[in-house]
Amino acid sequence: MMHYSLCDMIADITQNSVEAGASHITLECVQSADVLDVTVKDDGKGMNKETLDKAKSPFYTDGIKHPKRKVGLGIPFLIQTAEETDGSWNIQSEPGKGTTVTMRFNLTNIDTPPVGNLSELFFSMMTLPGEYDMDIHRVDAVAQRDYSLNRSELQETLGGELSSAASQILLKKFIDSQEYGI
Repeated sequence: MMHYSLCDMIADITQNSVEAGASHITLECVQSADVLDVTVKDDGKGMNKETLDKAKSPFYTDGIKHPKRKVGLGIPFLIQTAEETDGSWNIQSEPGKGTTVTMRFNLTNIDTPPVGNLSELFFSMMTLPGEYDMDIHRVDAVAQRDYSLNRSELQETLGGELSSAASQILLKKFIDSQEYGI
């Protein structure tokens, strides 16, 4: 498997939203002791049924993200991981309106990859280049945490950008404080 953790898979799907020209992306991660439910919703270019069916195949890529690559593995890995570990997945997309990907991962299945570092995931997604807004909602029933992050609000708070080292250090500390209560 190409993805070491569930966070790697979530990052791939979320980055697709940025690259699809979405102006607004919502990433929701709700975790209990047994399950991680993830939803990635965007208002990007969307896909028609034919393109969506093709995207489920590892032998399809639109050739835009990686011009020399002949395969696209993000969605096929999501499908394989969910199906082989007693999880589930769903993709709804409409041209011109966007795409919603829902994933459910069974954390008790021995073959489910580790969750990974959600704080790093959120930091990475917030700092992807591009003109987009992003809402992240995180619920961790085990640690009893529930918080939300908004990219444009954080940009404004950090002086209008997230690309400087100083802004990124502060952003990382803030996300860690939300995720770990420190």
